[in-house]
Amino acid sequence: MRLLETLIVSISLGAAQAATAGPVVEMKTSAGAIRIALDADKAPKTVANFLEYAKAGAYAGTQFHRVIPGFMIQGGGFDSAFQQRHTRPPIENEAGNGLKNDTGTIAMARTSNPHSASAQFFINVADNAFLNFREPSNAGYGYAVFGKVTQGMDVVMSISRTPTGPGGPFSKDVPRTPVTIESVTIISDK
Repeated sequence: MRLLETLIVSISLGAAQAATAGPVVEMKTSAGAIRIALDADKAPKTVANFLEYAKAGAYAGTQFHRVIPGFMIQGGGFDSAFQQRHTRPPIENEAGNGLKNDTGTIAMARTSNPHSASAQFFINVADNAFLNFREPSNAGYGYAVFGKVTQGMDVVMSISRTPTGPGGPFSKDVPRTPVTIESVTIISDK
């Protein structure tokens, strides 16, 4: 009887997880591949925005232009010549969705305007609670998490340890050896 109960619970949990499963993308970089599960239930506008850029091939040839060990790696906006890629209008900040800026999560980069995110994103390499939503104000909005790395966290951590310095228009935090995003492919758009 106990085996039957365990089996029923396992099947129920599996069905619940499958029902909430979102799109999965593979980001091929010059440092290796990173697979990311996106949470379209909690961040529908952010996921749709990211997938549109991916479908358009907008991330191909961009680089991780800001890398800070123990914090995050940021990319998706600049090519190898530090030319900023064309973006669509900014999206609404969905940081109040309950997802946290924990190690391995992907979130939208933005300016000091909470609703200014467009194409750039970052992957947290530490638990960064100070980036989480606190309240709907300029100081409290936080940064919208919209997925989590499911494979290739070793690649993310390797990128985070890349030696950095000044580069292009940036005064610091630019990898001395460029780390390029070769492609972002939608593996599953469930």
